[in-house]
Parts: sequence; C-alpha cells; structure tokens
Amino acid sequence: KMMAPILEELQSEYRERAAVIFIDVWENPEAAPRFSVRAIPTQIFYDAQGKEVTRHEGFLDKQAIVSTLTKLGVQ
Repeated sequence: KMMAPILEELQSEYRERAAVIFIDVWENPEAAPRFSVRAIPTQIFYDAQGKEVTRHEGFLDKQAIVSTLTKLGVQ
C-alpha cells in the first residue's frame, strides 16, 4: 500500500512508454500464485516481449524503479 502513490505517479509519467501496473493481492488473491509472489510488496519487471527480466521483494522507492526502467531501455 505504501508503494501505491509511487506507482500512480509512474503510471502517469511513463504512459505510452511502459506499463506500470499495481495488483493488490489482498483484493486479487489468485494473482499471488500466478506471478509467484512470496512477499509483499514484489515488483516484477518484464521486457517488451513479456519475459520477466528482474524481480524485487520489499519496498522500492521511485528512483530505484526509474533506474531499473532506464536499465531496461525505457526512456
């Protein structure tokens, strides 16, 4: 829940360049096993082909997310 405002900002800032999606596994419990979520929060980054390229468990601040997106080639 602490990351929700950060993800909302990123959704707006990265519109048309990256899909930033927030899934609340408390509201959507079927999502946890589908995405192999073992800890909350978990951030999963995919490449343009939909292949998972990295995953982080725990809080991740905005700058760290931006850094990861940049490393993945998102401008």
